[in-house]
Amino acid sequence: MSSATEAMKAKKPESKETSTQPKAQTSITGSVAVLEALIAEGVTDFFGYPGGAIMPIYDALYDYPDSLNHILVRHEQGGIHAAQGYARTSGKVGVVFATSGPGATNLVTGLADAQIDSTPLVCVTGQVFAHLLGTDAFQETDVINITTPVTKWNYQVTDATEIPGVMAKAFYIARSGRPGPVLIDITKNAQIQKFDYEGYTPCTHIRSYRPKPIVRKEYIAEAAKLINEAKQPFVLFGQGVILGGAEKEFKSFIEKSGIPAASTALGLGALHTDHPLYTGMLGMHGNYGPNVLTNECDILIAVGMRFDDRVTGRLDKYAKQAKVIHLDIDPAEIDKNVPATVPVWGDCKETLPLLTRAIEKKEHTDWVNRFRDMRKEEEEVVIYNEMHPVSDIMTMGEVLNVLNELTAGDAVIVTDVGQHQMITCRYAKFNKTRSNVTSGGLGTMGFALPAAIGAKVGAKERPVIAIIGDGGFQMTLQELGTIMQFSIDVKIIILNNEFLGMVRQWQQLFHDKRYSFVNITSPDFVMVAKGYGIAGKSIKTREGLKSALEEMLNHKGSYLLEVMVGKENNVFPMVPQGCGVSEIRLK
Repeated sequence: MSSATEAMKAKKPESKETSTQPKAQTSITGSVAVLEALIAEGVTDFFGYPGGAIMPIYDALYDYPDSLNHILVRHEQGGIHAAQGYARTSGKVGVVFATSGPGATNLVTGLADAQIDSTPLVCVTGQVFAHLLGTDAFQETDVINITTPVTKWNYQVTDATEIPGVMAKAFYIARSGRPGPVLIDITKNAQIQKFDYEGYTPCTHIRSYRPKPIVRKEYIAEAAKLINEAKQPFVLFGQGVILGGAEKEFKSFIEKSGIPAASTALGLGALHTDHPLYTGMLGMHGNYGPNVLTNECDILIAVGMRFDDRVTGRLDKYAKQAKVIHLDIDPAEIDKNVPATVPVWGDCKETLPLLTRAIEKKEHTDWVNRFRDMRKEEEEVVIYNEMHPVSDIMTMGEVLNVLNELTAGDAVIVTDVGQHQMITCRYAKFNKTRSNVTSGGLGTMGFALPAAIGAKVGAKERPVIAIIGDGGFQMTLQELGTIMQFSIDVKIIILNNEFLGMVRQWQQLFHDKRYSFVNITSPDFVMVAKGYGIAGKSIKTREGLKSALEEMLNHKGSYLLEVMVGKENNVFPMVPQGCGVSEIRLK
């Protein structure tokens, strides 16, 4: 045990903790200060991979076996995706450690993913000694300039005395306002430097940083007036409802207003998918009614969503007939893509109750029935055939249909990126918030397996199911080693169509079936899992589907189920690129 830790214990002999908050003027290293900051911020679980430039922090971590649970991943990208999954299910800040150079650059994809999906992370990277900065020293990379575009804030520490204050700012910035990733780069000299430690003070305010805009009551009144006058209003909701913890407030708003509502991919779970006013998912592979009727509503109310291109299609054809009310915590999102008639700045947990009190209780029965009629049409042309196919070839949709039956919509479902992702978002049932974990804005293949690890750590009492394509799985399958070493109970379903399915679909529809490098050969996934001590099975016919899923769900510990599905099945409906949302194709 290090002398610093022994000194801490000597001051509090009654404590049984391996590490305690040191009293004023205790001399500690920068490395210990980093770990004390984690404890003070309530961190219990985090992820990482050691290396030369961060070795002093890992040396200090050796003395914290009871206070901090570090999970050793197999690749830094796996570590940051795991931290994302943890943050998404727990609602806490995800934490990841990495060394300098390639360790730090391996975090960049995850940082970009977390930035665009508003996931709160604190990433701590080691760096070469301060006197070597700029000399092209071994494993030196200018991580600050590399990560500036993909972080909410980053900072390089060269003096240990800065660490408590910088770590406090990092956690505050990551979790406050619109959440996002923060990276703190700490030179090796700062990690080993001793200084007089006066305790840790959490950050609650930073001059010039305003995480929440001031709610303007006049905008609430203007929005309420438009809603009360509307004949065909429509609500679009996104992950902002979940990040704001405003699920109850949102439900109260739509139930009083009687307005039909549709979700973005990241907003799934904010409202029960069986709610009578829930009309489905928006966007390129969203539901028929929400897309078509976006261009027929008279008032469009956007709550905690950013009008990205996969939701809007061509902006010059998007909701031109509607007046737009946009509720968002980030003023930069308002008027960015779709001009707002009324901008409602603020945290939706605060603005939604104000709006709910100001509106009249109504029902829009005829308008809601329009959505239901279009749902019936979609069911006849697309949904029934996807979930109950007549051919011998299994579909991804029927796998989701049986899974819904067995889980009753209570599981956390983590998806990778591709056809399986869109099928899951379309058909999975979500009865609880923070149940849908996927890479939305960046579309990162390889996300699901490590994110599922973090999701399980963040939601230990809930079943976690990773649904992955055969392509994406092979990008991060080394994280099976993390599952093995730490006995993490993740159920893995590989929907194997022997193609890079979404790219193949585009090549079929828009490139005359010129299948250029989308055929993918895979290993025996069950044997690979077996090599990591993980049970598994592969099935090719629907006769064994339900029993195989039951076996997977009932198995104690992790399990891999490979399901062979149709090679050239497509995901419909689909809004072709360059088209408006009302030009959505059912087939």
